Amino acid sequence: MPRALFVWLHRWAGLAMTGFLIVVGLTGSLLAFWGELNHWLTPELYPGQRAGIELDAATLARRAESIVPQARAATVYMGHPGSVSIGMEARDGAPPLDFEFLHLDPVDGHELGRVTWHGLPRRKNDIMPFVYGLHMYLALSGIGDWILGAVALVWTIDCFVGFYLTLPAGGERSRKGFFARWKPSWLVKLKSSFYRANFDLHRAAGLWLWAMLLVYAWSSVFFTLPNFYTRATQLVLDYEAPVWAQAGTPQADARPPMEWEAAQASGERLMAEQGRQHGFTIERPLALYNLRDKGLYEYRVRSSRDIGDKAGSTSILFDSRSGELKTLSLPTGHRSGTTLTTWLVELHMANLFGLPYRIFVCAIGLVITMLSVTGVYIWWKKRSARLAHVRRTAPRPVPAERTPA
Repeated sequence: MPRALFVWLHRWAGLAMTGFLIVVGLTGSLLAFWGELNHWLTPELYPGQRAGIELDAATLARRAESIVPQARAATVYMGHPGSVSIGMEARDGAPPLDFEFLHLDPVDGHELGRVTWHGLPRRKNDIMPFVYGLHMYLALSGIGDWILGAVALVWTIDCFVGFYLTLPAGGERSRKGFFARWKPSWLVKLKSSFYRANFDLHRAAGLWLWAMLLVYAWSSVFFTLPNFYTRATQLVLDYEAPVWAQAGTPQADARPPMEWEAAQASGERLMAEQGRQHGFTIERPLALYNLRDKGLYEYRVRSSRDIGDKAGSTSILFDSRSGELKTLSLPTGHRSGTTLTTWLVELHMANLFGLPYRIFVCAIGLVITMLSVTGVYIWWKKRSARLAHVRRTAPRPVPAERTPA
């Protein structure tokens, strides 16, 4: 009875997730080569690093505001070689902007192009951001996060259900040992019928890649349901929610918030102090974000505590008026839950182990799509067989006797 229940759960969970997993699988395969595809589609946005001294974050923010005077800078991200992404928002009373990010050359500050991350793509600059939006929230802000969050939770649970179903059924009488009876679950009989080969492929692929599928399922919960992920992780590990998932409101303070130049100086000073205190070295600055709705600035660098191939997530939050340090977030070596989360995120983002792993992640996306399609095929064939059996075994109506006229 329990095994039959798990079969039922696996079947209907798989059917409910199929469409969503196909979308995230295919888009994830593309995003494994995000940089290369972006450079191919929009070489003007990502021209590559060139010689020269790069401008600091405050200067780039001011440059962006001079190019678009009806807008103000909100974020400065310097993690792309040869291209700085400035998040822009309309000033009070100004009409809405028809873009969200302004790309500048980091050396001389000239404009490279404009990008929109939400809604349907209107220019080629928006294509890869749209793919990213499909992958992360179905290109539906708000509701898409909740939908994919529910899918991620079901997927996480279904990973364990699917693994259980690969194990030999209990109560089987056989002289063979457990592993000998489990061995067929790892194999694909290509010379058997198409249905059997399809079934074996579904089971074996899920088993061989089980650990990575679980990594992707649970890390998806982190991206889409950060509050749930935080509470679950805090049950067993020392963990603090990431900056973007923390709620906060500006404290009452009559002083005006810092300008970009003062914020940059404060961020550099505070980060240097934290580096000396916690024993890490700063490799390069990455971002300066003005979180106006929270009354904070975030200053981010790549440090010796980062493990990814690109960028980094060593960051501090400080009050935008007093300059007081609020929190330090180190990707590894500080909090056990944060270290685990960093590994999950970098594995999910294909930001480890170079090109071979990115190829592997691209293949994983295709495997997720294949598992969804083969699962639907298995269900359809079994359903067709059951319906055919019902039709064969159903009692035929007895013709009524004819009476002479």
